[in-house]
Amino acid sequence: MSAVTLADVAGFLDEYLGIEDAPDYPHALNGLQVAGPERVSSFAVAVDASEAVIAEAGGWADLLIVHHGLFWSGLQPLTGPHFRRVRILIESGTALYSAHLPLDGHAEVGNAAVLARKLGIEALEPFGKYGGASVGWRGVRAEVPLRELADSLAELTGARVRTLPGGPDPVSRVGVVTGSGADALHEAAASGLDVLVTGEARHHHAIEAAESGITVLLGGHYATEVWGVRAVAAILEEHFGIEGRFVDSPTGL
Repeated sequence: MSAVTLADVAGFLDEYLGIEDAPDYPHALNGLQVAGPERVSSFAVAVDASEAVIAEAGGWADLLIVHHGLFWSGLQPLTGPHFRRVRILIESGTALYSAHLPLDGHAEVGNAAVLARKLGIEALEPFGKYGGASVGWRGVRAEVPLRELADSLAELTGARVRTLPGGPDPVSRVGVVTGSGADALHEAAASGLDVLVTGEARHHHAIEAAESGITVLLGGHYATEVWGVRAVAAILEEHFGIEGRFVDSPTGL
């Protein structure tokens, strides 16, 4: 079994995902969040750094790569669930690497780009501005009834898709911003899109969709964000020849 240094894997991901230059939430702390063994022979990928995910990965993985890391609330005591997550990582000798918005908007392995391609969307262009960067993609696909596009999203995600109606039917111009991407509604309207695909929305987004002439398809926050870490796993396996596994721990949201 191959093994590479943790520094080499983290450095590769930092450069490939553009970690250093990517805007993000103040406490996202993209990159290596918890140190681990000097060498990595196996790794896990997951959406969330939850206690359940860390416990499963800690039994065999030298490195856990996640989309949602540990430190969203900023400086906080090491107590309760936060302490247990860190303790499991340290006791199991598992390093933790996190990539949030850099993994949402990446052109090759990003959540939005991968999901858009799977939905048959072509001629992709950056979309969904945050902090001067794009966290999503937009493009066109062969014209299709809205119900058919929703069914395709449901089949891909394995989740119940909810529809906030507002746009035309059939549809061809589609934007994708995964997770909590409904705030991209106004940009979608300005771009002349028919549909915005995202994970979840708030009450006011239903009103904005109807008034903006955009239909929003909600595929679930978790279900729309499994794509990036899975794609990263494939890249690392190919580049370094080390074993990677996806830890599936859906939230139902």
